[in-house]
Amino acid sequence: MTHASPLDPVDTARLRSGGGVKWGLAGPDVLPAWVADMDLGIPPAVRERLADVIRREDLGYPYWRDGDPVVAAFERRMRARFDWDPRSDRTRVLCDIIQAFQVVIELATRPGDGVAVHVPTYPPFLDSIARAGRVVVPIEMVEVGGRWVFETDGLAERLRAGGCTLLALVNPHNPTGRVFDAAELGALAGVARELDLTVFSDEIHADLAFAPNRHLPFAALSDDAASRTVTATSATKAFNIAGVACAVAHVGSDAVWERLRALPDHYFGTPSVLGRVATVAAWDESQDWYEALMVRLDANRALLGEWAAAHPSGLRCAMPEATYLSWIDFAETPIAAGPAAAILERGRVMLNAGADFSRHTSLETTTFARLNFATDDVVLGAVLAGIDWAVAGGD
Repeated sequence: MTHASPLDPVDTARLRSGGGVKWGLAGPDVLPAWVADMDLGIPPAVRERLADVIRREDLGYPYWRDGDPVVAAFERRMRARFDWDPRSDRTRVLCDIIQAFQVVIELATRPGDGVAVHVPTYPPFLDSIARAGRVVVPIEMVEVGGRWVFETDGLAERLRAGGCTLLALVNPHNPTGRVFDAAELGALAGVARELDLTVFSDEIHADLAFAPNRHLPFAALSDDAASRTVTATSATKAFNIAGVACAVAHVGSDAVWERLRALPDHYFGTPSVLGRVATVAAWDESQDWYEALMVRLDANRALLGEWAAAHPSGLRCAMPEATYLSWIDFAETPIAAGPAAAILERGRVMLNAGADFSRHTSLETTTFARLNFATDDVVLGAVLAGIDWAVAGGD
């Protein structure tokens, strides 16, 4: 059954029988709480618009006489929700964020260049930098008073020493859930200006900020920030449609834009009609569903916070300001050496291993695991019970 509301109970049988990687990679007795997909269905408007396309048998090559509807929907959403007015002639529709990042690496850097990125961070970003022959230059995130922050003093010198030509910003941040504030973003913008860095700003989690936190697009900070930033985003995270493979990249950098335009059009492929239709329906027609989603996620976030605060083992879990991801430190528990592996083996719950979020750096995140709480309270309760069992030494 497909649910109309994210407040409905999760149908685990439906999820296990489908083709999604989150539940597909989990064994029949394992609860998956790892990859950033939600268990909560899709918006009714998305389902209806996709069904309209199928009824019309309209699965040919995409073409719209009045311009790409995804670009128009992106511009509307940025203006309405984030007070940012993107340039209408600078947006490209691509398949996903990591594709956009790989393109920017190739167009804005050279082999051997440093790429600055907050660590811990999304593992495919780290792998993309390393596999392209560039060097990961970490901006270390540290927990201070229950909030993840980074040191801005001396940052320009550190990035200059690392040979950086590109700053990869993930905001809101994955995995810590931070929504970087204006002061933090302003410090990064100052460094980018001083070192003449291109900025790739991954803002895919922008819609998932919990009140009173509010996302601020990096390109909206100043004219200088806008002129050097490639902003990448998608409806896939907030509206649970990752499988439609549709994202946008707004290219403020003239240099990157000219290099991008010089490449053959077919170099990147193109998202399908279905991906475009789903994206527009999500951004333009799914506000009620989205508001119900945020109610569900906020309730789960509170449940997770209460569980962590009361946990007898001393695990640490800062409250995320955005996303449906929780970054949990098991350093003071008996499973500190490899929490994700121990939780899978003993508790039959699949989390993301913390070590993956600092690959290709000297920083240590082995004692951490990332938990996805985008599910209902019943499944989340079972996930937390499985973690409890593993930490307590269950077998």
